[in-house]
Amino acid sequence: MAEYAFSSSSPGPRRRAVVTGASAGIGEAFAERLARDQYDLILVARTRDRLETLAKRLVESRGIGVEVLPADLCQAADLRVVEEKLASDPTIDLLVNNAGFGNFGSVAELDVDRLEAEIRLNVLALVRLTSAALGPMVSRGRGAIINVSSMAGLQPTPFNATYGATKAFVNSFTEALYEELRGSGVRVQVLQPGFTHTEFQDRAGIDASKIPAVAWMEAGEVVDASLAALRRGDLICVPGGMNKAIAVVSGAMPRAVIRRISGAAAKRFGL
Repeated sequence: MAEYAFSSSSPGPRRRAVVTGASAGIGEAFAERLARDQYDLILVARTRDRLETLAKRLVESRGIGVEVLPADLCQAADLRVVEEKLASDPTIDLLVNNAGFGNFGSVAELDVDRLEAEIRLNVLALVRLTSAALGPMVSRGRGAIINVSSMAGLQPTPFNATYGATKAFVNSFTEALYEELRGSGVRVQVLQPGFTHTEFQDRAGIDASKIPAVAWMEAGEVVDASLAALRRGDLICVPGGMNKAIAVVSGAMPRAVIRRISGAAAKRFGL
């Protein structure tokens, strides 16, 4: 682990946050917004070089402390290192479980090992890191966890089946956790963004040009909505007016209808 330390002259300890998947997209936007709000950071992602570049920039521009923790959370040994960090550090105020990826295509044709890796990252890693962080947070009666889900978790998603299912798990898991933690002083949020300008689409093989421009949000907008919702104590954050409308309509439609619509949209937009 490489650490970038900055000695602040401001009185009192700073708040500290851990962000996974921090090297790009929504994770990077979380790191930038939290640094602006004067959180010290622990940044987790697979790519050391990108993490170190981000860390140096945030130290220089925001005057915060940053630790870089390169880890592939699909790998048990790397995941264990991050778990131990969360479980042993009582100063962590916020965990953002953002790391995740998608496999797009027919389940019959996709590599099952990639599907397993998707489940390990999107579900198993998120659960284990959440569990590790909760011990110290519950003990001191404060803290917060943001689990990054997706609009894809609100309904069955043909040709995106495993990704949608992992995000449906994150939704249910976080909602249940909210009730378990009621009165504990620890807050949880499930963030459900729609199409967001990140590297996610390129990595998943999606032609983003086929998706209407009105459907897109910027990563910074998503993060601003999430942090505002966390301050209000909201359990569910669906950023953006269009996404909110889609979520309401999706919840009201019969499952058979929404399945057909989702499948047709996936084919239409080449997902």
